[in-house]
Amino acid sequence: MERISLPLARARAASLSAGDRCLLSGVVYTARDAAHKRLVVMLDAGEALPFPLEGACIYYAGPTPAPPGRVIGAIGPTTSGRMDVYTPRLLSAGLLAMIGKGERSNAVVSAIKQAGAVYFGALGGAGALLSSCVREAQVIAFPDLGTEAIHRLVVEDFPVTVINK
Repeated sequence: MERISLPLARARAASLSAGDRCLLSGVVYTARDAAHKRLVVMLDAGEALPFPLEGACIYYAGPTPAPPGRVIGAIGPTTSGRMDVYTPRLLSAGLLAMIGKGERSNAVVSAIKQAGAVYFGALGGAGALLSSCVREAQVIAFPDLGTEAIHRLVVEDFPVTVINK
């Protein structure tokens, strides 16, 4: 397993290959479709985003509320294809890594290659296990979206596999 520090450096992204199993540590932002739509609208309007996109890693997840004594509830990946309409725009603005599950469209695979980015797969159905890798969690944008608000997570040894790069 390769250990990866986040935010991701371009040289580190370039060193990865499809099939590499990795452990991510550092800052990850959660965002699903509604949050992606708002981020793209903000970008297109020239507004500042709620987090820096350069080198960022977005996890396609909507965590459940934290049970007593835990930082966060279950946080399994959602189907990545729902974000495909927004992904090329975010990649062109500096996004470098995404975590989700499932295939990406041909347009997104091309945009990933062009940007020198990476798409990691996380194990679906293992949200409770994945939550044990989260050390800190806070909502940083769009609280009106509930569990689909953007969260800033600090993760340690979060297991993923390189799917596309």
